[in-house]
Amino acid sequence: QVQLVESGGGLVQAGGSLRLSCVASGRTFSRYRMGWLRQAPGKEREFVATINWSGQNTYYTDSVKGRFTISRDNTKNTVYLQMNSLKPEDTAIYYCARWYSGAYDSAEAYDSWGQGTQVTVSS
Repeated sequence: QVQLVESGGGLVQAGGSLRLSCVASGRTFSRYRMGWLRQAPGKEREFVATINWSGQNTYYTDSVKGRFTISRDNTKNTVYLQMNSLKPEDTAIYYCARWYSGAYDSAEAYDSWGQGTQVTVSS
């Protein structure tokens, strides 16, 4: 298992930006594909973005393409989610997680979840 700690959430107006960070414990972080997922009130957890071990392969859900960017720094055991042009519908708790097996856009494919960080976008 790997321990994950997210940070960087907050309250922002529509059109604003936030940068989320997720720091992982352990020396094997660079081996893992990582992902960001989110859960809005009353909704199921949904996939947002994923990045492979080297950072050269990324994949996004359609609703965030062109606005969000996932990246990683393996020297710092950290994965990032830069969120621009935020919308009220982006309001959710954001989680980072390690991909384990299965479809990249399925929440069930991820394990070792962090505690989450709240993002609230006001209109």
